[in-house]
Amino acid sequence: MVKIYKYLKPYIFQILAVLVLVYLQVMANLQLPDYMAKIVNNGIIQKNNNLVLSTGIQMLLVSFGGAIAAVISGFFAVKVATGFARDIRHKVFSKIEGFSINEFNKFSTASLITRTTNDIQQIQFVMVMMLRLVLMAPFMAIGGLQKAFQNAPSLSWIIGAAVVCIFVVMIFMMIFVLPKFTKIQKMVDNLNLVVRENLTGLRVVRAFNKEKFEEKRFDQVNTDLTKLNLFVNRITVLMQPMMTLVMNFSLLAIVWFGAHLVQSGSTNIGNIMAFMQYSIQVIMSFLMVSLIFIMVPRAVVSSKRVSEILSTKPSIEDPSDAKHFNGGNIGEVEFRDVTFSYPEASLPVLSNISFVAKPGQTTAFIGSTGSGKSTLINLIPRFYDVTAGQVLVDGVDVRDVTQEELVKKIGYVPQKGVLFSGTIKSNLQYGNHDASDELIEQSASIAQASEFIAKQKDGFNSSVAQGGANLSGGQKQRLSIARALAIKPEIYIFDDSFSALDFKTDSALRSALNEQTDNKTVLIVAQRISTIMNAEQIIVLDEGKIVGKGTHNELMKNCAIYQEIAHSQLSDNELTEISNMHTELA
Repeated sequence: MVKIYKYLKPYIFQILAVLVLVYLQVMANLQLPDYMAKIVNNGIIQKNNNLVLSTGIQMLLVSFGGAIAAVISGFFAVKVATGFARDIRHKVFSKIEGFSINEFNKFSTASLITRTTNDIQQIQFVMVMMLRLVLMAPFMAIGGLQKAFQNAPSLSWIIGAAVVCIFVVMIFMMIFVLPKFTKIQKMVDNLNLVVRENLTGLRVVRAFNKEKFEEKRFDQVNTDLTKLNLFVNRITVLMQPMMTLVMNFSLLAIVWFGAHLVQSGSTNIGNIMAFMQYSIQVIMSFLMVSLIFIMVPRAVVSSKRVSEILSTKPSIEDPSDAKHFNGGNIGEVEFRDVTFSYPEASLPVLSNISFVAKPGQTTAFIGSTGSGKSTLINLIPRFYDVTAGQVLVDGVDVRDVTQEELVKKIGYVPQKGVLFSGTIKSNLQYGNHDASDELIEQSASIAQASEFIAKQKDGFNSSVAQGGANLSGGQKQRLSIARALAIKPEIYIFDDSFSALDFKTDSALRSALNEQTDNKTVLIVAQRISTIMNAEQIIVLDEGKIVGKGTHNELMKNCAIYQEIAHSQLSDNELTEISNMHTELA
């Protein structure tokens, strides 16, 4: 929690203000029983109405002042807690934004959402309680004990016995409740995971008629969480009646033994009444502490989970002494003997990869599923860092420049078209907020998206649902391509970005792309031979190694794996026509 609460520094003066106001509130509350004893002993018993009136006015003024202090301290406490939670949430989100894919693999998406919302809410709630109750409890307990002893020292043992009983109850609660809080937060993670999977995969669930299965799955997680929460709440609920029982027995003992003292003339009835009020304040202060002991452990669990994110060091960071691209070899990408392994993996995904992708040329990657195609191109924008070797852009190692400078040179189109809620226009401007309407329309036209955009009710201002749920797979891919084109980068990376397009649209899009990317470096990952057969350089991967490199005709002559892929997709006549066409062009 210390790591988390260091972010309270901006609010130190407001916290001091709360401390002063709480102190004033407690002093006012401690003064009231003395006034009451004075009214009873010196006013009512001695029939001094003037003293009753004057002391009563003083009580009203002190009560009013204490009430004002309570309201203002509560306002500042809530303001500090909400501001603190806002700052922590911002820090956590910023930290997550800087995570590499390795860190995302470590923390599940559901867990990150829970930590950013539920856990920080727990911390915020406890912060309010600590500023209002924890600060008040010590003042009230110490002041109340002192005042009670002054009024009836012979009855002080009753308060001591009540405090011991309260501590026994607190220890009981801590033993049974504290271990459950960690499990509760993990169960909330699981609940979010199940809900998120069902919402994102709703079409698949319905397609396979698995609604009942998913309902049972959700019900199981939900029931487990409910049972654990009920167990914790049932034990916690026992605290209030037990504390009330302790308080009532204490008051009963005070009345019983106090009556004997009054009867013997050892003390005045007003002092006994004041002692009763002070005993209530002391017991209430320890009750506040007991509540904090129940709530703080849950906040500690949440703090650890949030602190775990804040203390995680991203595996990919900008260099302290960053280099800059010098403008030479604009857009050239080179892999020098690159080897890459995932963390804790026994075998490398890529081994000894070397090639050069030059501006004005298209370099394509093909191979069986799991051969390392997507992993290879993910090394260029530093989604991962190489285990050995170098990835160079414009002759500079990508690890030696800032990530911001690197990604400005790259237009990346992911395998799955990811869109954001908003409009078509806002999605196309996502990488270039200054993109003009003309550039947006041109990019959409090249990506073969203009036709379906024109059919939309509001054209480019048509709404896009979260994740592009109201668009087809092909439409999302075309908009993703248009978004990359609107950046006007030097390097284009297409990670199997044409898989959802029909052959006609695919052919038209690649023809338009050739004109747009005439002097740019283009890297394409593809499954279809027809998508990459015109590439100046085709690299064939198998089990993370390069097993073929060249043009389509060259690979058809000397690469068995490429031949196998080609024959599985195209007939002999089609391959012959393609070969003749390439020969004529050469």
